Amino acid sequence: MKVARSSLYQQVASDLRRAIYSGDLGPGAQLPTEATLQDKYGVSRNTVRLALGELVNEGLVTRAPRRGTIVRDRRPLLMYPQRELAPQPTGEVREAFAYAVSQEGREPSQLIEVQIVSPVEEIASRLELGDADLAVVRRRLRFVDGQPYNTNDSYFPRDLVRGSEIERPGDIARGANRVLEELGHGQVRVVDDIMARMPNQSEAERLQLELGTPVVVYIRVGYDSGDTPVRVAVSVLPADKHLIRYELALR
Repeated sequence: MKVARSSLYQQVASDLRRAIYSGDLGPGAQLPTEATLQDKYGVSRNTVRLALGELVNEGLVTRAPRRGTIVRDRRPLLMYPQRELAPQPTGEVREAFAYAVSQEGREPSQLIEVQIVSPVEEIASRLELGDADLAVVRRRLRFVDGQPYNTNDSYFPRDLVRGSEIERPGDIARGANRVLEELGHGQVRVVDDIMARMPNQSEAERLQLELGTPVVVYIRVGYDSGDTPVRVAVSVLPADKHLIRYELALR
C-alpha cells in the first residue's frame, strides 16, 4: 500500500519532536542532516524538508548557516504579574523585570527610549486623557542573557509625571512604579488584558522572531487610591519565551 507523502513527513516530524521533548535532542543539539534522514526513513529530500519546516514553524528548531538545523533553547521566562507591585522579599528596590530575571539566575538588560506623545485612542481612553492631553512613554526592548525577549511600552499622563525621572531618558534602577509612589500616586489596583496574535513586521524584526512565532500582548492599567489611571503598560511577549503564571488565593 502506498503511503501518502503527508503521512511520511508527519512521521519524520513526530519522531524528531519526540526526541526534542524527551531531551534526547537538547537545546543547541544539531539534528541529523537531510541526507541522513532521507536514508533512515527512505523518503525524498522534499519530504524531509517538509518535516523540518513543520518543526521550525512550531518554534522547536532553527536553521543556522553552516550548522544545519539546531534545537532551540525553549526555557521560558516565568512571569508572576501579581508580584509586580509587591515588596521584594530580599529587601532590594529594583525594577520588577530586572528583579524577576535575576531571581532565575539570568542576566537582564534593556534599551530605553523616552518620548512625549499624543497617544493613540486605545491608550488615551485607558488613561482617561482628553484630546489635547499628552503622555510620556518609556519604550523598552528587554533582553535576557543578551537575547531580545520582549518589549514594554509604559504610558503615563504627562501632567502627572512632569519633571520626574519618568520623563527623563535612561534607566530607573528602582523602577517607575516606585517613582509613582513617591509622587503620591502609588498603584493600588490593576486591570490586565491578555490577548494572542501574530507579530507585525517591526515586532518580528526587533524581537528576532522565528517564522510562525505568535506573541502575547499583555496590557496592564494601574490605578491610584483615587481610582485614577496612572499607567498603561503594553508588553509584547513572544509565546515561546514566556510563561505567565497567576496565583489566586481563594477564601
